[in-house]
Amino acid sequence: MSSAPAVLFDGVCKSFGSRVAVQDVSFQVDPGRIVALLGPNGAGKTTSLRIALGLVTPTSGRATVLGHDFASLPDAGRRVGLAMDGIGAVRGATGRRELEIWARATGVSRRRVDDVLGLVELTDAARRRVAKYSTGMKQRLALATALLADPEVLVLDEPTNGLDPEGIRWLRGLLRGFADEGRTVLISTHILSELSQHIDDVVVLDTTLRFDGTLDEFTSSGAVSVEDRYFELVSTRRPEGSHHA
Repeated sequence: MSSAPAVLFDGVCKSFGSRVAVQDVSFQVDPGRIVALLGPNGAGKTTSLRIALGLVTPTSGRATVLGHDFASLPDAGRRVGLAMDGIGAVRGATGRRELEIWARATGVSRRRVDDVLGLVELTDAARRRVAKYSTGMKQRLALATALLADPEVLVLDEPTNGLDPEGIRWLRGLLRGFADEGRTVLISTHILSELSQHIDDVVVLDTTLRFDGTLDEFTSSGAVSVEDRYFELVSTRRPEGSHHA
């Protein structure tokens, strides 16, 4: 495991033409923590994750993962697992075949495919085509792909989408166990009601940084609800169609 911050943003700014998506964002994600990245639609959450993963180039500032720019991170495909929009299944593939393709690409043993299928409870559905999966099953498969190389860092964009209450409870336990091994989870989410049950730290973005600290600090040791504190910090009036930022 690396001793460097799992993820570090240092003065990151990103503009798309005249639109500012992220403005002067600095925060650190430490190893062994589950960190929720919160913000309204269009606040810059997904843009920030893409910057950290080298998918978007910042206008200024720098983001690192395990002490490196993602492009120069040694063995990045095995050390960082990610599940986010735009990383879809191979057309026509079964769940097992999808994972076998990823295993070959990252140099992971095919035996690991069985391990992660069991971990995300998709063993019985492994030979079904992914196109026939429910939204929740596709979410589990995306998580299996992220976990395939047994990474140090998980980056998850809205991982509870499509999961029923039982699935969300299962996910909480899975991520807690992952972090308790000294690994790190960075989650972009908008589901406030689930936060207090499984995260350690909170980062709130609304184009710029609004909060960075522990969950206990965020709620004033439970004196303020997660929801009330969140709405104290962010603007809620946003134009339709702004959810891709």
